Amino acid sequence: MTQTRAPREIRVRTCIATRERKPDIELLRVVLDPRDPTRLLADPGRRLPGRGAWITPDITALELAEQRRAFGRAFRVSGTSLDTGHVRTYLAATAAGPDIVRKTEH
Repeated sequence: MTQTRAPREIRVRTCIATRERKPDIELLRVVLDPRDPTRLLADPGRRLPGRGAWITPDITALELAEQRRAFGRAFRVSGTSLDTGHVRTYLAATAAGPDIVRKTEH
């Protein structure tokens, strides 16, 4: 007897940059780094702990969110600039596609 998994429910979320409502599978979840609360992490697997913010997965939306200080509001932190470097690197890598050659550390 084979067990089948129930289909995952698709929830609608709002992009913090564009304010568009989209299915969560079309957005990228971003969380605060648990070890450094001033650093944001991309969470494509949606497994990291903590409060998440949702953003359209492209550099333009990230820049718009930075201009509007949307991350500070979403994570309820004021007066602190949040480091978006990890999210920017993730978006640049996904935009480049799987054809690029990456160096590995040895």
